[in-house]
Amino acid sequence: MFSLDRNSPTPLADQIEQRLQALIASAQLPPGARLNSIRQLAQRLGVSPNTVVTAYDRLVATGLVDSRGTAGFFVAEGPANAMPDAARVEAGDEQEAVWLAQQASDQRAGVLLASSGALPATWLEDAVPAAAVQRGLARATAGMASRCPSQGLPELRERLALMLRGQGIAVDASRVMTTYGGTQAIDLICRAFLSPGDAVAVETPGYFLLFDRLRQAGVTIVPVPRRPDGIDLDALEAACTRHRPRLLFLQSVLHNPTGWGSTAANLHRVLRLAERHGLLVAEDDVQGHFHPGTPTRLAQLSGLDRVIYYSSICKAMSPALRLGYLAAEPALLRPLLREKILSVLTTPALNEFVLLEVLAAGRWRKHLDRLQQRLAVARAAATQQLSQAGVQLDHAGEGGLFLWGAVPAGVEVDELVKDAFRHGILLVRGATFAADGAPDPHLRFNAAFSQQPRLGQYLKQQLSAATSAQRAVARARVMASPR
Repeated sequence: MFSLDRNSPTPLADQIEQRLQALIASAQLPPGARLNSIRQLAQRLGVSPNTVVTAYDRLVATGLVDSRGTAGFFVAEGPANAMPDAARVEAGDEQEAVWLAQQASDQRAGVLLASSGALPATWLEDAVPAAAVQRGLARATAGMASRCPSQGLPELRERLALMLRGQGIAVDASRVMTTYGGTQAIDLICRAFLSPGDAVAVETPGYFLLFDRLRQAGVTIVPVPRRPDGIDLDALEAACTRHRPRLLFLQSVLHNPTGWGSTAANLHRVLRLAERHGLLVAEDDVQGHFHPGTPTRLAQLSGLDRVIYYSSICKAMSPALRLGYLAAEPALLRPLLREKILSVLTTPALNEFVLLEVLAAGRWRKHLDRLQQRLAVARAAATQQLSQAGVQLDHAGEGGLFLWGAVPAGVEVDELVKDAFRHGILLVRGATFAADGAPDPHLRFNAAFSQQPRLGQYLKQQLSAATSAQRAVARARVMASPR
């Protein structure tokens, strides 16, 4: 066992990470070796369990350590036991929307998902314990032969409606439908309400998979700029007057990719514009679970008039369950339910029974409180590290998973993200989040992964080198200019 230097300026979590890295590199901890539990290592070193958690999270993110749920943490077996790259099928070209989504799901060993939209697996391991799965299955009278109503289990929809009412959204179970997550909600909305040639207003920057789904639907995408306080209202009104969009997709809380929110005044104006121009609004609240306060939502202000609200538990609780939900007035919910039946028939009964058990046991609220606390710590650490590396964070956002930072002028963002991936770091350029693909100096950062020193060291080296090269060019131009 190693010791820690409490007089060193290096944080204790960093020291633990470095000591374990050295032990793994020297084979003193061979592949497959089980590490001390979090509590055991904390007691032996005289540190808090959170300090050990931070170090273990970083080692998992770098691929040196595997987390195996209740079994504990183990030294990774290494690439010999991994699927060879030749057996992988890439869904798209590098930095395309579907390619990026695939990287987050595949979680290749050794790749730091610095820009992904997912939480570290270690943050979610305790959200749905095995006992909850067993109790959820016990709720099913027919066991594994149970069928799920297409709209969703009535008891689960009651629980979801109760949760929504706690957010100030006045709904009952009849206005709620379960989905496979936020992505399926988008798909159902497109199927139910859009036809080729329709105009659809979207925020830019915005969620890149939404843009690809709209292009697939053959609609005209109308980009509307997103600001730190909400969508650009003047631009939205001009877009409504000129293009007469059928639908607006909007993220009012913890906007992806920026992490920004929306003021109540901004959302009131959106509703007035929607009423004046006959606009249907789809409100994406997938990130809202990570908000540390009580934000205002469009569905709350509208009473679901002209608003389809959707969210998901995949990111915040369990990607394995693949469940989300949407809420709408019956006239809008009916075509959505029809499209769900036509596309997937229903969602899995087992998944819904398990989620019902988790919500009924009161674990959801406690789990979110822990996540928000961890995210607050991660955001502070990531913000400091990114700023020191030369990334400019203009507007920090209201909390949650994402930070939106610009690289210094003159840095080639496309080359940076390609080089980073070659070094095992996944970064996503700002242009990917632009509805029209326009160049953008920003990068989206996942706060949970972006506190890793490996990212800070890489960015500091790359950005300082680019800045030095710029200064050299500027000096050369000055020297070459006639006096």
